[in-house]
Amino acid sequence: MRILAIDHGTKRMGIAVSDELKMLAQPLEFIPAEPFTAFLERLKELIREKEVELILVGMPRNMDGSYGPAALKVREFIAVLNDVLAVPIKVWDERLTSVQANRYLIEGNVRRDKRKEKVDQMAAAILLQSYLDAIA
Repeated sequence: MRILAIDHGTKRMGIAVSDELKMLAQPLEFIPAEPFTAFLERLKELIREKEVELILVGMPRNMDGSYGPAALKVREFIAVLNDVLAVPIKVWDERLTSVQANRYLIEGNVRRDKRKEKVDQMAAAILLQSYLDAIA
C-alpha cells in the first residue's frame, strides 16, 4: 500500500506517490484542476492503480504559521474529497515546497517551459518526502 500526495492548485494538482515501503516519494504527474469531475476520475484511477491507503494534501500556511485564503480553499477541497473517497485524508504543511521544487528544477537545468509542467508534481513529492521522513 502507498501514500499519494496532492499539491493543491487552482490550475493544476501535483501528484506524487510513495514506494510500497513508504520510504521514498516520487513525482507522478499533474492533473488539471478543471473540470473537477475529470480531476476526480483521474484521482480515483490512481488510487486504484497504486493501491493507495492514505492521501496527503498540502496545507498552505503563511510563514508565521497562520492560515490564509488558500488554506480555506484546501479545506473545501478536502471536504469534497472526504465525501467521494473512501481513503483517509491527512493534511501536511506545504510551506515553501513550490519554491524548493523550482530550485531543484533550475539546478537540474530543466528549461523554463518544462519547469512549469513539472513544478507541481515535484512540490507534491517534496511534501510527501517530508511526511515520510517525519514518520520514519
